[in-house]
Amino acid sequence: MYRILGSLMLIFLVGCGTSGEDVIMNPINNKWSKKAEQKFKLEITDPQNPKNIIFVVRNNNEYPYSNIRFIVNFINPKSKIAKVDTLNYILAKPNGEWLGTGFGETKETLFQYKTNYKFPEKGTYEIGVLQAMRNDNLPGIEDLGIKVETAKP
Repeated sequence: MYRILGSLMLIFLVGCGTSGEDVIMNPINNKWSKKAEQKFKLEITDPQNPKNIIFVVRNNNEYPYSNIRFIVNFINPKSKIAKVDTLNYILAKPNGEWLGTGFGETKETLFQYKTNYKFPEKGTYEIGVLQAMRNDNLPGIEDLGIKVETAKP
């Protein structure tokens, strides 16, 4: 019995290893202020390999909308110039069913931000995300994260 459990645990740990992916999560704790920019620092050591940048949103049933809007500031470390994007992502089907995965009240949804993005050089890139919804204090968002993965050819 213990050998079987040990083998399953080993398979699980090996299967959860990093495969060129980094995930950074910021807790928001159910109330995201319009003025609270969520900041992420991405350490890029291999700019020759294109990357996918993906937002990770964890929401619960207190979230009042079927979509979420972001204002994203993507800052180049050398020039310190920010590229600003306004993004809209869908969180629920028209019938109100959440699109994300997960059990219980919290759902996690992944949203593509940049695909096959080639960083110009090594360095620490900064991404700042503001919520651009109607609420000054947006309820129902538990966490916001960024996942960086090496793009598959």
